[in-house]
Formats: sequence, structure tokens, C-alpha cells
Amino acid sequence: MASREGWSTDADGMPMVARWGSEHPAVPLVVALHGNGTSEHSMIEISPWLPHGPVAYVSVRAPFEHGTGYSWFLEPGDLPESAAWLLEWLDTEGDPDRPVLLLAFRDGVTVAGALMLDAPHRFSGAALLYGALPPAGTAGPAPLAGMPVFLAHAEDDPRTPPELLARTWDWLAHDSGAPLWAERVPGGDQLAGKVVGDLGTWLADRLDHLRAHGENPLPDGTEPDWNGRPLPRRTGPVPDTTSGIPQHQTSQNGPAELQERLWERLAALDGVATGPTTVGVEGTRALLLDRAAARGPDTAYLLPALGEVAHLHPAPDGSLHVALPDALAYDALAKGWALPHPLAGVRLSPGMVLVPGPRDEDELETVTEIVTASVRYAATGGIEAG
Repeated sequence: MASREGWSTDADGMPMVARWGSEHPAVPLVVALHGNGTSEHSMIEISPWLPHGPVAYVSVRAPFEHGTGYSWFLEPGDLPESAAWLLEWLDTEGDPDRPVLLLAFRDGVTVAGALMLDAPHRFSGAALLYGALPPAGTAGPAPLAGMPVFLAHAEDDPRTPPELLARTWDWLAHDSGAPLWAERVPGGDQLAGKVVGDLGTWLADRLDHLRAHGENPLPDGTEPDWNGRPLPRRTGPVPDTTSGIPQHQTSQNGPAELQERLWERLAALDGVATGPTTVGVEGTRALLLDRAAARGPDTAYLLPALGEVAHLHPAPDGSLHVALPDALAYDALAKGWALPHPLAGVRLSPGMVLVPGPRDEDELETVTEIVTASVRYAATGGIEAG
């Protein structure tokens, strides 16, 4: 890596870093990005409070001197170069196939966003604390599909303008396609207490999922076939949902009459039994398959041990949870027919999504098609939608 004039680097132009944890070149790597005006030491200090075991933490010093610390950008034009520099360095960090997760604080969140948008295939997840993402610009629909994100905002943030925080939260929740665990933390933007505990839990679950199941593939751009046709695009923006669990649809809810007609269609599918769910609010109805006869993988089920393949939330909600094969889930996300579950790829199947309830006759047909595809996946193990 060539040295850059005026940058704070080592003699070879590489970032100055602090490390903690495993030195094995293939274990998951957590890359910490500090806020402007501090240094790599401010982030590595929280590593002992995060998951131990086969995981490596590396905190990177930003390149520009800023007061008594360092910054990622002194003007907007610095951001792309800083992101490119980090990607160059990342190529030197051990096994090229090792999972890499980002852990960013304050202005480091802006740099993390540039990395995530420029090279989503390089990252297995991101924890974004008290900062704002850069504008998504020309990013396509659901550009972060398959990349779990932990987001924490302070209720009384003293640094980041509230409109930038709101834009970040809204984009991640509605348009990014990322499975999003988002929370607002009382008080200011301190790396202590509840947020570090919640971050540690989320990160441990994501690391466990990676060790057990490996990387879930990212969208490949190929439009899959849904019963002999492409999935149409849903009209309008995706609906609002709750930010945690239980996950529910909170806007654009369809008529209760359509919800009942949808349920009648789903309950009549071959091999399907119905019953109450054990994981949803009272009144949630589940579609069940006989696990002894079905051939689909555990990832095709909401509750594999019970054979629960999908469930419908009661009115006025009307949304459903289903588990789709990755390719179909990504297509549904990109076209507005699904929102990822907050714990998809963390504790749950990467293809677990919320499907908004139908608003009209055409949407009734499409939602039936999507849920039928999930049932077929669980029953046969095939990924075909039709």
C-alpha cells in the first residue's frame, strides 16, 4: 500500500491499529472504527466486554490528525478515499474468506456506511452506534440484504443532528434490506451500560450463527421465477414495522376481510395443518407441516421442531412471517413484498421475513403466491417458487 502524504499511517502506508483477541487468520474479524477526534485506543478498550472465543478485534486509527486525535474526513471529499484505503488494508488481514463485521462509533458510522454500500459482499454484519450513514445515493433496492445490522441511537444525542439520525434509522428500516435490530438508548452517546450489553448479545448471536451455518449468500442480481412469472413490484413504500420483537406491521394494513380470505386459501394448501402459534401474540394462526413427511431444511421453518412454516398475525395487523430460500427472500425484499426479521441471520433463518398483508385483490394473489412458495420450500426442500 502506497504511503499518502499527510496521513497518519505506518511506514508502509498501512493503518495504525490496536488488536485484541485471537490471532488466527481465519476467525471472524471485528473491525472497529472510532469517532472523529479520538483514536484506535478508544474503541479497543470495549473489546473485553464483547464476545470472547474464536474472534479477533482490530481497531483502526483514522488517517487525518484532528486536535488531539484523528478523523476519517476533514471535508466530504475525504470519505471515499478513506473507505478505499480501508478496503485495501482489509485485503491484507488474514484469510480472504474470513467473516468481517464492522463496529462503528459516531463519525465512524459514516465511514462504515460508505464501506457497506461500496462493498456489501465484504461484510457479514455491522454494529452502528450513535452516528449517521452517508446518503445511499444511487444504491439499488435492498442493497444490504443478507447483512444483519445492530443500530443504537441516543435519545439525547449531543453531536449528530437529529435529521441525520432520523434519515439513517428510516433508510435502514425501510429501504436497506438489512435485518435490523434498532434501539434508542436513554441519555447521551456513551459506550457503556445497556448499549454495550445489547451489542454483546447481538454480536455473540451473529458469531454463533456464522460458526454454525457459515455465510449466507448475498443477492446475485438474477431475478427468480415465481410460478412462471417474475414477482411484480409492490406499489408505494414498504410499510412501517415495530423496531424490535415481536415484529408487526404498523401502517398500510389491509382490510380484515382480505386477511380472512388469505387464511382460507393458505389453510387449504396440500399437506398443511393449522393451529395457534407458540411465538406470536394471542390470535396469531400458524401453518404447520408434518416434519416426518416434509423434506425441507430447518431453515425453511419458523419453528422447525413444531413444523411451523408460517403464521398470520391477527387484525388489524394482517402481516405474515415466513421463511423463504435466500434467492426468493432477496427478490421479495428488493420489490417491497418483504421486510427482514430483526434477527434473521442472527438467531433465525436468513430468509425469515415479514410479508405485509394484502391491500387489494391483486395483492391477495401475490401474497398467496409468496406464502405458497415458503410452504413448498419446507415441504420439498426445493427453492423453486412455482
